[in-house]
Amino acid sequence: MAKSHVESRTRTLLVAFLVCAVCSVIVSSTSVFLEPRQRANRERDREEKILRIVHGHEGLADLLSGLSGVTLAAHVVDLATGDSADHLDPVSFDPRRAAIDPLLGIALPDNRDPAGIGHRSRFSVVYQVESERRIILVVLPVHGSGYASTMYGYLALGGDLNTVAGLTFFEHGETPGLGGEIEDPDWLESWIGKRVFDEAGKVRIEIVPDVVDLSSSDSIYQVDGLTGATRTCDGVTALLRYWLSDDGFGPYLERVRKSNEEMP
Repeated sequence: MAKSHVESRTRTLLVAFLVCAVCSVIVSSTSVFLEPRQRANRERDREEKILRIVHGHEGLADLLSGLSGVTLAAHVVDLATGDSADHLDPVSFDPRRAAIDPLLGIALPDNRDPAGIGHRSRFSVVYQVESERRIILVVLPVHGSGYASTMYGYLALGGDLNTVAGLTFFEHGETPGLGGEIEDPDWLESWIGKRVFDEAGKVRIEIVPDVVDLSSSDSIYQVDGLTGATRTCDGVTALLRYWLSDDGFGPYLERVRKSNEEMP
């Protein structure tokens, strides 16, 4: 009886082990099988949001249809210099992986990391709407810490490289109904037309705690806050100011600005 009891227990454990092993294989295989499709869906969503920004720019649709040779092009740029990094493919380059790569990424000290990202890639992919070698719109990937997550989005600037043409967030984990309102279309629309730099070249764009005082000369740089989402709003302000600074896309924007000025 004892031997039968042991064999029964052994068989039970063996069956349980086999069931777990089979389930593990099925789950792993499904995850591996679906990952390319999930990644493709994420990329498609990102591309759609970029195009939405571009075509949502006031008058851009007419501008694109009225100009010959207008294209939306992706480029990898060296953030330190603002120059194109032609040896890197904008389609396959992954800034998130590059950020933690010893050769492609850099660690940010606390005093130079207002966006709270810890590491960033030395390079980034930028999107340019170009017409006859003149850049009339740029779309910049931006990210930074919010209240509950890292927020990833795109900031579009007009040809003067100072006027917001659009802002969108495609990935975050902020609290629904509070910080999650950074996806609210009406709030995002309120960014359009805001200026990011003052006349001295200082980054001024920000979200105010309550409602923008339209009688103030600072209102051109300001957007209304989201009720109950102070830390998320502070995070959005911090990430935008970081990526627009000399530690972010500052050198790239300066290079584009000079290039546009040199064009007839």
